[in-house]
Amino acid sequence: MIERKIIIGAIVSTEYLRLIRDIWSIKYFESSVAKHLGRWIWEYFEKYDKAPGKLIEGIFYDRLKSDTNLPKDIAEEIEEDILPSLSEEYTEESFNLDYLITQTKEYFNERHLEIHVATITAALSKNKLLEAEHYACEYTPLASTSITDIDLSHESVLDRIDKAFNIDTECLIKYPGALGNFWNDQLVRGGFVALMAPEKRGKTWHLLDFAMRACKQKRKVAFFQAGDMTEGQQLKRLCIYEARKSNMLKYTGIMYQPVQDCIYNQTNDCDKEERECNFGIFDGYSWEDIKKIKQKTLIEAYEENKDYLPCKNCDTYKEKPIGTPWLKKVNVKNPLGSEEAKRIIKDYFIKYKVQFKISSHPNDTLTIKNINAILDIWEKQDDFIADVIVVDYADLLVDDYEKDERQKQNKIWKGLRNLSQTRGDPLVITATQADAKSYEKDSIGMTNFSEDKRKFGHVTGMWGLNQDRNDREKKIGIMRINELVIREGEFFHSKEVTVLQNLKRGIPFLGSYW
Repeated sequence: MIERKIIIGAIVSTEYLRLIRDIWSIKYFESSVAKHLGRWIWEYFEKYDKAPGKLIEGIFYDRLKSDTNLPKDIAEEIEEDILPSLSEEYTEESFNLDYLITQTKEYFNERHLEIHVATITAALSKNKLLEAEHYACEYTPLASTSITDIDLSHESVLDRIDKAFNIDTECLIKYPGALGNFWNDQLVRGGFVALMAPEKRGKTWHLLDFAMRACKQKRKVAFFQAGDMTEGQQLKRLCIYEARKSNMLKYTGIMYQPVQDCIYNQTNDCDKEERECNFGIFDGYSWEDIKKIKQKTLIEAYEENKDYLPCKNCDTYKEKPIGTPWLKKVNVKNPLGSEEAKRIIKDYFIKYKVQFKISSHPNDTLTIKNINAILDIWEKQDDFIADVIVVDYADLLVDDYEKDERQKQNKIWKGLRNLSQTRGDPLVITATQADAKSYEKDSIGMTNFSEDKRKFGHVTGMWGLNQDRNDREKKIGIMRINELVIREGEFFHSKEVTVLQNLKRGIPFLGSYW
């Protein structure tokens, strides 16, 4: 499997070939197919200083005509197995350069040592003791400075700079609108981000939303359930998310769902041509009055003004904090059952081979070591290398060797950060519980951490999930998300974006505004 990855990587990536130039050798390949392809690729690279890409097909057919010694079984395997894999396995969009370089370095070092040991063993088997001792003393590790180090005087550093400004800032999960502007820059390869909120604030729904949006944007997702829910509960919630309706009868029938609107539209203070409505339902209200309106008042206004239209058309709405909720009536006719849920899974995940793996564990059992072991198995068995790793949630992870709770949490968060820096630099996402004082606040801050404040030092971004203490926002379907920590760039705890949701239907994101 690793030789296959190396060969396909060498076919499609010039940068990969440049970075492994100092350690590349055909002798490290065990497969005859890899030896032949590797030789052709390297000859092309040495001549043209670039990877052959799709031209490998032409190179193969030229060699097929000119090389009468090319074994038939090798030619058939290349033609029927390797060449079709180019478009299926590695594209410029999904090619993970850093991770393949790490794997190549490890494999070539392993093969380098195996070959050296075999040479010593062969000499010993022939009773050539001095020759064996000579080979043993001659061993040196495989040079790999071109992979792990940077020489600023060498032109190869330019590729690294290009990667730092482009690949390392690749957004893996894109959200639309105000929420996208708020946090897309942090949802990048190698990032480690977290949500902080009091209990039962919807953390798992938001983690699931991250995972599902990543899947629908062609990312490979690994979701670790650390004990907050059973496997069955996790699957049920995922199906509810996709069906956009609950499995519970009490959450069916007519309900009011929030939609985006503008304060100026509601107060009738807008005269823009692009405005949807020509009257305001809260004419004469102040901004403060609008911000305090309860669900009951919104429902009454909705029923009395059926022809009122919410509006978010102008550029001002996208840039300034003038958003406010309106309502629309939805009718969920039947609760979600198992047959409909199975059809949803079949029609999307199975039909389109969606790369989403879930690993569920009882409370107080999942460790960072377990997560790494499971990811190793998925990689070896299914060639599955996650772009996004979601852990629900970090506070439920355990460490068998650390007794002090603060030290344990610090070690766990360091381990999660390590996940984001290895294994191809995936985006790692988790959540953490806020402290007891957070229940008394309308918006949480950095002082509301639980157990150990060093959590903030390990993440590249952390946000708070906020709702008012009187449940006004919860009843309407409002969630305010504020910045707690942003490693790259300026951040303010007072900066927040409003997200509309309907968790009765399993929808944590309906839209957002400032």
